[in-house]
Amino acid sequence: MASSAFTTALILFLVTSSLLCISNAGRTLTTLVEEQPLAMTYHKGALLTGNISVNLIFYGKFSASQKAIISDFVASLSPLPHRKDSLEPSVTTWWKTLAKYFSASRTRLPKLALGKQLLDEECSLGRSLREADLVKLAARGAPRNAVNVVLTAADVAVEGFCMSRCGTHGASSRSKAGGRFAYVWVGNSAEQCPGQCAWPFHQPMYGPQAPPLVAPNGDVGADGMVINLAGLLAGVATNPFGNGFFQGPKEAPLEAATACTGVYGKGAYPGYAGDLLVDPATGASYNAHGARGRKYLVPALFDPATSSCTLV
Repeated sequence: MASSAFTTALILFLVTSSLLCISNAGRTLTTLVEEQPLAMTYHKGALLTGNISVNLIFYGKFSASQKAIISDFVASLSPLPHRKDSLEPSVTTWWKTLAKYFSASRTRLPKLALGKQLLDEECSLGRSLREADLVKLAARGAPRNAVNVVLTAADVAVEGFCMSRCGTHGASSRSKAGGRFAYVWVGNSAEQCPGQCAWPFHQPMYGPQAPPLVAPNGDVGADGMVINLAGLLAGVATNPFGNGFFQGPKEAPLEAATACTGVYGKGAYPGYAGDLLVDPATGASYNAHGARGRKYLVPALFDPATSSCTLV
């Protein structure tokens, strides 16, 4: 997907003097909370359906804890085995809110499952990547029925990272065999731009200066990556090939998560993520329970039926 959403985002930024959003081109410099669009239009293209493997390609050095935070989040997207002590709101429930998009297109919400986890700690393509490099890395995952997620470490520079985006999603070209996969890239911003891509777990670089929240898993970079990954997975599911659900121009679309920029809880406004749950033991803020007792912060998603943001 093109990252020209930055142009639109920059205009919004200049008007409101605030900061970040999640879009199909990842977080870009724009408002923390945008005025909601009136409609989410379906452009009759294919959506992700069926059983989809989410393969994780870790590029660069990630600690075991960081890899577990991210892989447990992906595992949380699938319904957990029924347990009497299962807690709500959950990541699974959050993902199911996308079902309205699929009923509108007469298809079914895809079932995501954690797939392969690949490591490239030595950075075989170097520590400065372009978009074409991201596609090459994503191709190391499954060739079809997959979302291949490239996760770059804190010391890896990616074209446009921090300057115009925190992540992106797109799709591979069709092969002769007919295989095609969707891909997502998310960067760890802990060292390069935490005030842009790890908000609200870090003091924002621009806009209203509210105190940062405590990250639910104790890692500003990894917990920030989860926020971006969550929004991008919602975008890639509902607009995988650029002709699914979005509002506005195709070159700078607002997608399921983008349309609810900066909203994580009720009462959100620029510089304030909203009313969230707080872990009494750690003081960490979150809005969804995940696998293995994890807690996560996920973005609100736009409800195409009510034209409003849906919280977990």
